[in-house]
Amino acid sequence: MFKLAQAMLFLLPAETAHYFTMNLLKVCHQLGLIRNTTRPLNRHNVRGLGDDLWFNNRVGLAAGFDKNAHYVEVLHALGFAAIEVGTVTPRGQAGNPKPRLFRLKRDKALINRLGFNNEGVDAMERRLMYLRGKQASNHSLPVIGINIGKNKSTPNEQAAEDYVYCLERLHAYGDYFVVNVSSPNTPGLRALQGKDSLVELLTKLQEVNKAKGPKPLLLKVAPDLTDEALLEAAAVVTELQCTGMVLTNTTVSREGLVTSSHSVDAIGNGGLSGEPLALRSGEVLALIRKAYPDMTLVSVGGINSKEEGQKRLDLGADFLQVYTGFVYGGPRLIKRLKEL
Repeated sequence: MFKLAQAMLFLLPAETAHYFTMNLLKVCHQLGLIRNTTRPLNRHNVRGLGDDLWFNNRVGLAAGFDKNAHYVEVLHALGFAAIEVGTVTPRGQAGNPKPRLFRLKRDKALINRLGFNNEGVDAMERRLMYLRGKQASNHSLPVIGINIGKNKSTPNEQAAEDYVYCLERLHAYGDYFVVNVSSPNTPGLRALQGKDSLVELLTKLQEVNKAKGPKPLLLKVAPDLTDEALLEAAAVVTELQCTGMVLTNTTVSREGLVTSSHSVDAIGNGGLSGEPLALRSGEVLALIRKAYPDMTLVSVGGINSKEEGQKRLDLGADFLQVYTGFVYGGPRLIKRLKEL
């Protein structure tokens, strides 16, 4: 049944199919047709994310899928223990021109150049305030992470102001926060991964975070950084007493694809996610875990099977996230990963 539904959805443009599917599932959930009736196999904490923060399993949804926190409840009902919403920017922005999301079906991959399209902090705050109000009335919610970024129009010299603004406005509503300086789809953003820029940005964010009552703060990095640069970023995270890292964002590499180079070139630029990212994402995880055995590490990128999920846990991941694997594997993938 899933394969048939997927085949029909894959006839639609990727972004159209995404919103059609999620809005349909949201309606089904509101009508009571989708319920999270499974008991958690193992309620557990994730290292560094607080002793009072309980996860129903080891799998969460990566940022970029639910950019505006429209689908938190139905995604939780589908089995995710945590939903990372965003990336959110201070002001809403349309993102890059469409089409901007493409399937590489033979590779079980996606290329996106969405460009931080989102409704902005005001809309995110209203939505999360509503959800937290329901939670206060014993309504079940997943762990909620908030991925923060900067507006495209904000120069890098002023980028820290955007990140600080997002953290200040949304601090009360997130269980943890992720600093996104690694998307390839906002011009110049990845330059913020340099040591000096990271020190400035994370120092300012930690000042706000500590003043408001510290919550877990993680840095999300690109797989395209050299090993030396990755270790340098990890050193900054440690020195500034941030919680950990999310490994990794999408890649600009096109190596090892089954899809023809002609088809890939026709798509153009953007971040590649899915199965082709698995090897490098695992390498980055192993690199940082060896150097920093006590750091909180969230692994994402190319996790599309229970076996790959177990491999990441064996490499030292504290928690797993999926995105493209969910697009291709559906709820069945989450069911299998929940068993880990």
